Amino acid sequence: MGPQELTPHLFRTEYSKIVAVLCRTFHFRHIEIAADIASETFLKASEYWAQKGVPENPAAWLYTVARNKAKDYLKHTAIFETEIRKGLMHDESWTELDFDFNHQTISDSQLAMIFAACNPVNSSEAQLCLTLQILCGFSLVEISNALLAKQETIKKRLQRARENLRNENFQIKSLSEDEIKTRFEVVLRALYLLFNEGYFSKSNSLLIRKDLCLEAIRLALVLTGNELTDTPEANALLALMCFQSSRLEARTDESGAAVLFDEQDRSLWDQALIQKGNHYLIQASKGTELSKYHLEAAIAYWHTTTADPKKWQHILNLYNELIVVEYSPVTALNRVFAYAKVYGNDNGIREAEKLNLKESGYFHGLLGYLYTGLDSNKALEHYRKAILLTKSEAERKVLEKQVFRLIPIPEKDSRHDGDSFTL
Repeated sequence: MGPQELTPHLFRTEYSKIVAVLCRTFHFRHIEIAADIASETFLKASEYWAQKGVPENPAAWLYTVARNKAKDYLKHTAIFETEIRKGLMHDESWTELDFDFNHQTISDSQLAMIFAACNPVNSSEAQLCLTLQILCGFSLVEISNALLAKQETIKKRLQRARENLRNENFQIKSLSEDEIKTRFEVVLRALYLLFNEGYFSKSNSLLIRKDLCLEAIRLALVLTGNELTDTPEANALLALMCFQSSRLEARTDESGAAVLFDEQDRSLWDQALIQKGNHYLIQASKGTELSKYHLEAAIAYWHTTTADPKKWQHILNLYNELIVVEYSPVTALNRVFAYAKVYGNDNGIREAEKLNLKESGYFHGLLGYLYTGLDSNKALEHYRKAILLTKSEAERKVLEKQVFRLIPIPEKDSRHDGDSFTL
């Protein structure tokens, strides 16, 4: 992988690690300093690697440059003498500014930072925006798409949230068990949204962004690797991610185009990830808690199972529970898909029409699927409506592919060199 491809990938996976470790010293009110140093590190990498080539261990190279830049900054700015050093000297745990980027420090820093960003001084919406931006590396566009809000609204939330945390003067440090409990729900939701953006991107030309899926899994592993955050709910979320990730290779063809579930090559499913999903689902079953992540993980488990003749009935039953725990239009439409698998497309169409989600591209895409084989004209009508409503280029290509399958190929006209038709 060359510098042009590698640098964006490393930015997604390493930028937040660098910022988190630096913020253990700079504290959150100086997060802009940490962010600037991290950005300068990647700028130097893009320039240096283009001339000298990619080093053997690019992540370690980035950590070294970031460490040196941070130390250099502290030596040459008054802020260190007037604010940071004064605070550090009263911290018994502080010894020297070594900015250690070992695995444990990175893990501890990111765990502390994600919970620090979810400070209840801000609204839950603002906490989520802050977490997605700082720790998950989401852009304004990605956050607005993930939360279904305008970019200007997201921008204002982020500005207010940062200002509130500066006034609080909180530090990236170990949190108490009570603090973790009050912030845990937002943390899990942020990782859930991060994974979803990778699994089915709404803000990128690529349908699947594996780097986001892997980053979400990595952060979820940070949670399950700490005794204070190794909860059934966290394990359920990790199980869900493993089950869904097991099918990533089968969800697109060689050209990158999407492959629908019914048409996927099962031999491409990652059995090792399915086994990991089973492991974490068992871990999630300890105790009496039943969250939306438990139900979604169970649904994902049944999707990886092919032998059970009652598979879709099990999935439908789980969707019936999930829709009570947390209703959303997407959950309702997914439930209809399972309902049609159990009771047939005719009944599925009637169930879908009850939802009356006429402004949803997913709604029309589902009806297009259900009408296929029953009424081609109605299937085409709904698929075309879905194409007009979708904002995703990758999703649009999937829908256009279904339209082309339904349009009859006209007999060749001798006056033309070949056949043609329009959508």
